[in-house]
Amino acid sequence: MWVYVKHLQFPVRIRRPDLNMAKYMFTQFGGPDGEFSAAWRYLSQRYAMPTGITKAIVTDIGTEELAHLEMIGTMIYNLMRDATVEELEAAGLGTHYSMHGRNMFLQNSAGVPWTAAYYQSHQDVIANLHEDMAAEQKARATYEYLINMTRDEGLIEALSFLREREVVHFQRFGEALDRVQAYNNEHHVFPGLDFSRKQGE
Repeated sequence: MWVYVKHLQFPVRIRRPDLNMAKYMFTQFGGPDGEFSAAWRYLSQRYAMPTGITKAIVTDIGTEELAHLEMIGTMIYNLMRDATVEELEAAGLGTHYSMHGRNMFLQNSAGVPWTAAYYQSHQDVIANLHEDMAAEQKARATYEYLINMTRDEGLIEALSFLREREVVHFQRFGEALDRVQAYNNEHHVFPGLDFSRKQGE
């Protein structure tokens, strides 16, 4: 169960419209390494976690990614809110406008719609946590690329905050991985092997 707090996790202050940045930032809204993919990756994987602490870590981070999705959507919307149709077309956002107006849609920066094929959810939580750590590193790199493409101080502040959270998430997933490996060693768990079937079946 979630409780919705009616303010952004970090304030978004856009100094000026920038349609190119709006287009680029869609990658973190509905792209493979974006916030929506991250949220559903972690919230899907949580069920197989063997301990309450590791389940809480994955749930907390997945929930926070939803807050980050709201931040990215706010940034994109404000970057293109007052643009004319002609300006949207010139920036390569004409197709987006023809289907969604200026509203948000789960797509990457090339306009490709989001797909669940962007992430995996295994019963093998060791595999999941390695994927999660890699996902956080890719998201961190993407935020760094986006920061390199803007001179808007408010946008840089918000993107830098999100970049820093990816670093923290990477560290927390590392903690969860250590805990799961210790649990598996203590309980003689072999990820991927299912001994529930009788021999010979």
